Amino acid sequence: MSITVEEVFETVKMTLDHHFDIRTVTLGINLKDCIDRDINKFTARISKRLVEKGLQLNKFADSIEQKYGIPITNRRISVTPVSFLLEPLPRTISSAVKVAKALDNAAKKADIDFIGGFGAMVQKGMTKADEKLIDAIPAALSQTQRVCGFLNLGSTIAGLNMNAVEKFGHILKDLAARTPNGIGCAKIAVFANVPEDNPFMAGAHHGMGEPDYSLNIGISGPGVVRDVVLQNPNCDLTKLSEVIKRTVFKITRAGELIGREIADLMKVDFGIVDISLASTTSQGDSVAEIIEAMGVSQVGLPGSTAALALLMDAVKKGGAMASGNIGGLSGTFIPVSEDAGMIRAVRSGALNLEKLEALTAVCSVGLDMFAVPGSTPADVLSAIIADELCIGITNNKTTSVRVIPVPGKRAGGIVHFGGLLGSAPIMKVAKKASSKFIARRGRIPSPVQALRN
Repeated sequence: MSITVEEVFETVKMTLDHHFDIRTVTLGINLKDCIDRDINKFTARISKRLVEKGLQLNKFADSIEQKYGIPITNRRISVTPVSFLLEPLPRTISSAVKVAKALDNAAKKADIDFIGGFGAMVQKGMTKADEKLIDAIPAALSQTQRVCGFLNLGSTIAGLNMNAVEKFGHILKDLAARTPNGIGCAKIAVFANVPEDNPFMAGAHHGMGEPDYSLNIGISGPGVVRDVVLQNPNCDLTKLSEVIKRTVFKITRAGELIGREIADLMKVDFGIVDISLASTTSQGDSVAEIIEAMGVSQVGLPGSTAALALLMDAVKKGGAMASGNIGGLSGTFIPVSEDAGMIRAVRSGALNLEKLEALTAVCSVGLDMFAVPGSTPADVLSAIIADELCIGITNNKTTSVRVIPVPGKRAGGIVHFGGLLGSAPIMKVAKKASSKFIARRGRIPSPVQALRN
């Protein structure tokens, strides 16, 4: 597919006026060939590789940013799921934490914003290495700054691992207690049907089906889409969908050109373009405000789910027309803390946790960056996770949960995280939910949709 420079320059107005950016370039790196039974040799090998490739990524991202004038906001690395790398090592929490610190130090030396992959694929069961990695999450993420983690707890093929879901509720409580305002919980997401090529944190990892290196692009432009919706206040929804598709088409073309150029300069494979609309704390850079620009008086009120479904469909179709390399999550993020419109809706009472869950049935990401009282019991957190991941399992789509139980905070309050993470209103959640159900553990079997062969 030929992409012209003129098409990229067409995005300059979007960049200047509506916060269009390349949200992230994420270099996936295979670390399986670094494995060693000697942990010191292993960490030395991975550190050398990560620093070398991280410095290259920054160098070439800077040059392309200057060439086209489109900001590349984050430079990230994702690695092979760390639980695989731990298999030959002593299966202890200290081993896992030492690997996490090596990843963190390498990212710091290379000036990489985040490094993802401290996680495990446990949708059907857990090895001893998986269990130790999960046990190490509170220590590892509280003692590092740039390391992000993920767990794949379920899939349409395998069902939902309730042993891991039950365990993770307690892990979250521990991690929240170890970090200011529970912020460590923002660095880990749990998934059903996690993609192997996701460039967005916290779930990014370099999947087992990936090459040695893969350069993935995450683009974003909610401010751009909001602007075109506002420019078409009276058209019917069919035409509005077409307008959004054309806009996403342009954004995607620009993102792919930039991704391919960086990959060529680094002499690595180009992976995918993730076309997810991702909110930021900047004014107007809000997915909720796109929904409201469509005519819904406030996100969370009746009509919100239908409007979000239209937006998701248009984003996916516009990206698919523009590129044959669409992947990752590719849809719409609805993080509460990072989206000014979502925050307003929660504070006004228009959006509660139950409606937020309903919205995730038609979006690609799930319950993202929402805060609950620190006193929320572990079994309630596990139940929230189980509900959300079952939406993804049943509908054969990716869903995830990133929840922050904020110590000392009650429903109705607000917690300020700062920077890109924004501020989160503390959402009301039941103190009692399904403790006996969660305590049954085991595995929720895969749905009949899994029988496709």
